[in-house]
Amino acid sequence: MAKTRREFTAEFKREAVALWETSGRPQMEIAAELGLQPSQLRRWQRLLQQGQLEQPGSPPAPVMVAKAPASPAPADLAAENARLRRELERARAERDILKKAIGIFSETSR
Repeated sequence: MAKTRREFTAEFKREAVALWETSGRPQMEIAAELGLQPSQLRRWQRLLQQGQLEQPGSPPAPVMVAKAPASPAPADLAAENARLRRELERARAERDILKKAIGIFSETSR
């Protein structure tokens, strides 16, 4: 079975690079949250700086239907999703610790 190559819109590329540049977070972290390789972010940044984000001869990005004005960027959604996953994992760990503590303290001493 052949793998299909993922394609990203120019808008997504610009937003991913902007998230990396403005967040102050490591490139590896941003790339992992977006499901990208760090080299992709670096390449997109270089192309953006050179004004060649889309390669010549490539088909134009698909036309998107206008979103509601308050809609967050995909990069922001990915970052929020990753933060919530970390928070959930921590809450689960705390819950498990409390369950064990209840078990220890509820035992009757012999």
